[in-house]
Amino acid sequence: MRKGIHPDYGPVVFRDRAADYAFLTRSTMTSEKTIEWEDGHTYPVVDVEISNASHPFYTGTARVLDTAGRVERFERRYGKRGGA
Repeated sequence: MRKGIHPDYGPVVFRDRAADYAFLTRSTMTSEKTIEWEDGHTYPVVDVEISNASHPFYTGTARVLDTAGRVERFERRYGKRGGA
């Protein structure tokens, strides 16, 4: 790799405020805000809208769509596709 063209890669805390959940990982993202982590060190913190702690797919609250029912309802409303 060439020197000086890549962003710094270091520890960052991502915080999901909706779920009151945070995790420490490595990233190229930066932030002016910092947080003191459980290990006593201070890291930059990035607030995120959704994480695996609040996303409906991961929490099990996702709705399963009934695609067969949707197709039948569409065909009732607009008629079946005809061909000949």
